[in-house]
Amino acid sequence: MAKRRLGSVGVFGALIGAQILISLPAAAQEHGAAPPLVITAFGDKPAPRYSTHRLSWGEPDLQGVWSSDDTAGIPMQRPEKYGNELYLTEQEYAERAKQVARGVDQAENAAVSSFRSDFARRAFAQTSLIVDPPDGRMPAYTPEGTKRPMPRGTYGNGPLDSVNDFSLYERCITRGIAGSTLRVVYGNGQRIVQAPGVVALSYEMVHDTRVIYTDGRPHINQAIRQYLGDSRAHWEGDELVVETTNLTDRTAIGLNGNGNRHSTQMKLTERFKRVADNVLQYQLTVDDPVTYVRQFTISLPLTPLDGGRLLPYDCHEGNYALLQALGAERAEDRALEADRAKGIIRERRPVQGGLGVGGQPVGEGGPGLPPR
Repeated sequence: MAKRRLGSVGVFGALIGAQILISLPAAAQEHGAAPPLVITAFGDKPAPRYSTHRLSWGEPDLQGVWSSDDTAGIPMQRPEKYGNELYLTEQEYAERAKQVARGVDQAENAAVSSFRSDFARRAFAQTSLIVDPPDGRMPAYTPEGTKRPMPRGTYGNGPLDSVNDFSLYERCITRGIAGSTLRVVYGNGQRIVQAPGVVALSYEMVHDTRVIYTDGRPHINQAIRQYLGDSRAHWEGDELVVETTNLTDRTAIGLNGNGNRHSTQMKLTERFKRVADNVLQYQLTVDDPVTYVRQFTISLPLTPLDGGRLLPYDCHEGNYALLQALGAERAEDRALEADRAKGIIRERRPVQGGLGVGGQPVGEGGPGLPPR
């Protein structure tokens, strides 16, 4: 349990109706089970009881168009200065709320469209998205896990010989389950619709849709592997618990699906629970002993997507970026050979010429790219 408690949540807490905090009972962690989602505090008082609306067939209503935009400013891994503290102090939270308020003011004054904004509007008190292990740090890769870095064709150094030298995200195929939920600079929406015995979840970026059955049917044959795996769910009270198996080893856990690729043995356990009219708590436990030295859990609030609907994501498999990148590599092959014939020995030029996202030098603004 967190030792530090929040005081008043202020205006941004009022916007969401409740400041929801999560703790992970140690007993569940010790037995290797996916930690349960527990609502533990509302400011300096017990969390208010929330009565979840039920659909006509009796299941809790999780429907809506949600977003992880409001997790802006909450790092995946906890800064070491916070130690095992899950939450900010009252003073730290007040400062975060002020930062969010300043960001809202700046973004609205600079906005070129009134329909959609991808910036944070609400302040939350978590010190990291990873809530287990207790220090909020990503577990280390196993020796086997270190062998499978995700290829970064567009921003790597090459040589690029085929589409397999690009990530699935670069190929507009998928970002994986975690990568489709974690906040990035835009496209963070996800729509949930329900029918008796089934929940459908559509992600905005790369336009994946998962069909998750809640009618008790078994998983598909283990010989069948899918990028988003095979998901089966059940209800624990008002909480939807989704277990996903049958994954390939082509996706990863990280922003936009980057990071080292996991194994086919990975199992994901997700928990969805509506804890306020406009807060859907989401929790993901990653269990892959082949890739990580221990399981870990990410928890974050999903809040209503600004604008209320998903926008088209015009990216398609086999897009021109791959054709152009591979074409540039073949041109570089010819140029290297021509230079060698002249007695000039030089290093291969990277596809991007050392520039990252937005044409900025690598390490100076390119998201997810290492410093030079």
